[in-house]
Amino acid sequence: MKMEKRILKGGEYLITETDCQAVFTPEDFSDEQRAIAETTEQFVENELLPKIEEIDQQQFQLVVDGMQKCGELGLLMIDAPEEYGGLELDKATSMLVSEKIAPSGSFSVAYAAHTGIGTLPLVYYGTSEQKERYLEKIVSGEWLSAYCLTEPGSGSDALGAQASAVLSADGKHYLLNGTKQYTTNGGFADLFTVFAKIDKQHFTAFLVERDFEGLIVGPEEKKMGIKGSSTTQIILDNCKVPVENLLGEIGKGHKIAFNVLNVGRFKLGACVTGAAKHALAEGLKYANERKQFGKTIGSFGAIQEKIANMSADIYASESLVYRLAGLLDDKLATIDKSLDDYYVEYQKGIEDYSAECAISKVFCSEVLARVVDEVVQIHGGYGFCSEYPAERFYRDERINRIFEGTNEINRLLTTGMILKKGMKGELPLQAEAMKAFEALMTPSFEELDEEIPLIAEKTLLKNLKTLFLILSGNAVQKFMNKLEDEQEILMAAADIAIQIFAIESALLRAEKILPQLSEAKQQQLKAALKVFTFNATEEAASAAKKGAYFIEEGDNLMMLLSGVRRFTKYDASGLLQAKRLLAAAALETEKYLF
Repeated sequence: MKMEKRILKGGEYLITETDCQAVFTPEDFSDEQRAIAETTEQFVENELLPKIEEIDQQQFQLVVDGMQKCGELGLLMIDAPEEYGGLELDKATSMLVSEKIAPSGSFSVAYAAHTGIGTLPLVYYGTSEQKERYLEKIVSGEWLSAYCLTEPGSGSDALGAQASAVLSADGKHYLLNGTKQYTTNGGFADLFTVFAKIDKQHFTAFLVERDFEGLIVGPEEKKMGIKGSSTTQIILDNCKVPVENLLGEIGKGHKIAFNVLNVGRFKLGACVTGAAKHALAEGLKYANERKQFGKTIGSFGAIQEKIANMSADIYASESLVYRLAGLLDDKLATIDKSLDDYYVEYQKGIEDYSAECAISKVFCSEVLARVVDEVVQIHGGYGFCSEYPAERFYRDERINRIFEGTNEINRLLTTGMILKKGMKGELPLQAEAMKAFEALMTPSFEELDEEIPLIAEKTLLKNLKTLFLILSGNAVQKFMNKLEDEQEILMAAADIAIQIFAIESALLRAEKILPQLSEAKQQQLKAALKVFTFNATEEAASAAKKGAYFIEEGDNLMMLLSGVRRFTKYDASGLLQAKRLLAAAALETEKYLF
């Protein structure tokens, strides 16, 4: 008898062991998903990459044409309901297409904004009449969309927005006034989701057409990177919006803003993973071509170590992204589509994993940052010159740590959401923290059973979870409800939680797929896991040590520091050989290995 699959709650990964067979990995893609991925790859390679320089020179008609082609290929329809011309596919497919579109650089920004924050507010919160009027145009590419939340004076503090809306004397329109900043697709979008406060009090969303009286598109921002994406101000000067274009409920705009951002975060994780794969391939090709001292630079250990670290990082990033896709798809599959409030429950399902969505955004964007930095370094002086793509990778990357909420905000969200669940009793964090404190006080001389596959990584993971519970439990006990003001401590705890999720995702994928692989591929995968786990453990140990100094002093500090040393031990014997093996395989294939 087949057992029913248990779906982990958001944040539960920190206190629970996961069966590797329950985790979705890229090896689980269906034939249909692989076909969609191949279609996307061919579109990017044949129609976008040859025009990437022109797009970066702000020839926006090429972006508009490309988006319309995406509509013809069905790439704008993935998240939209079938009754309005969409395909209504799963999140794994949505992430896969986002990953495959990523090598198109600035174009991928327009695509992500349109299919994510530009479309989903209407999908999730629109009335049937609003969807009937707009959604088929949006998913076909006939109209392009944008999202107006940020203002010159309010970024991370979205609810601090000053844009206002008042009902006209005849009750037929809302008059919107204010300025929206950094609107992606602003230069050519046809439909904007605009947030404003009705009577300067009730934060509310509106669907605003480009041709509505009083909507003014500002000039293009002069940006460091993603130059081929349109970024403008949207100025609202008594902009007349019909009352039927109010989106959702009056005063509930924050739900739309924050829930849609959760989706944006996990899709950004997929997109930057695709960009990292593309950048790595360029770095590998150059390392095989460039000669110094009579040898290709890829033959030098200093370059090989960079390649090994990049390959291992991307393996973890990819594993994390699709594990999260599986969690979301499993959760959303339990919701009855016939429910009148289907999208209310749907949003709750996604919101349950808000911490994991934030983790995906932070971890994957920082992997890309490391990758493009090393690709520039491999190129040497040529990496600083625009005739090589490494220079553009470097400039384009930087925004990803700011998009969809800065990485600092997302770190605070990660810890905040997890601890909030503990305080609400949704996760038994207090009880688990007590067990963790007992483990800290109990000496352990457990020897690893070398017969168990990946035992070093499994033991480390268990210990890191114990360490997170010790430090976060200690912080909660000391600061209580004032902990939210101790941002440095919350961010240190987030760094541990992030590395735990990444290590576990990489480990579970390896455990699941190793038996299916050839001997050579098994060795490469084990090498990637070892290299990543070593580096991630160093990150977690540094964050934990910092957290201990932030929280305690005296004897209590010494006790915490002893716990940090004990619970971050990882036997990475053979690390140099693993790095060399991984680098050699990557240089031979000149692309991401897994």
